[in-house]
Amino acid sequence: MNLKQLEVFLAVVESSSFSKGAEATFITQSTVSQHISALEQELGIRLLDRTGKGALPTEAGKILLNHAQRIVAEMRGIPPAINRFKGLEDVSLTVGASNIPGDYMIPEALPNLLKRFPRLAITVLQGASRDVLDKIGREEVEIGVVGSRFSDDAYTFTPLGRDRIIPVAGRGNPLYGSEGVTSEELAGQPIISRERGSGTGKTVNDALSAMGIDTAGLNVRVILGSNEGVKHAVASGIGISFISELSVRREVERGDLFQLQVAGLEITRQFHLASRTGRELSPAATAFAGAMLEIYG
Repeated sequence: MNLKQLEVFLAVVESSSFSKGAEATFITQSTVSQHISALEQELGIRLLDRTGKGALPTEAGKILLNHAQRIVAEMRGIPPAINRFKGLEDVSLTVGASNIPGDYMIPEALPNLLKRFPRLAITVLQGASRDVLDKIGREEVEIGVVGSRFSDDAYTFTPLGRDRIIPVAGRGNPLYGSEGVTSEELAGQPIISRERGSGTGKTVNDALSAMGIDTAGLNVRVILGSNEGVKHAVASGIGISFISELSVRREVERGDLFQLQVAGLEITRQFHLASRTGRELSPAATAFAGAMLEIYG
């Protein structure tokens, strides 16, 4: 049984005629008869009666008619659905993002994207960079924006803009307002850190190690799962932290946080679009990537 046979059967029933069914399906009347015979042979029962009123479905034919109408209707609905998908109409896209991209970068890109595609719906799932990649690998999200590039051939990384990561202290910290801080003073401070797997943490550890600081010996007092949590903890004075400049610009301007100046320490990182290697992006994901690259590429 195939879709063409079902279409022919429907055309005959709807017109009550083998000849009109042939015209409707653009085949010869003999081919119509062959399709109907093939269906009857496969199902082992007569489906149509030739009467003075035309070709009428038998009781078995009525059962097939009910199913065939639904199947063919679903089939005919595929091209419009794909066209809506390609045109980003009534399409939902789920995006993964580490904290800084999710809090600052993606919201900045959304107005232009949604203006172009007003019927596109976007959900952003946030987590550490490694968690975002895991979600992509499990196909929970199609594309993500992460704060670090990992050596994993399963993912393709496209560079986005760069960000500085700066050491900051709160008002109650003894280093607040210092004109200069040595690497030894920095290493002796209680550290408030992001969770393991964050792009920020990986970048900071690499930079401190390059300065000769033993990152394994740092006094990590608190580990928090969000950038906002880290900022509030630093502002309370219980320790210092290394935070994205994008996320603390206002707090530094207000004086709630103070940027520590450490000779020889310059930490930058590049954000990346991440997707599965060898997999074609949907039109919605492609549009999202384009919107991000327009601003941060």
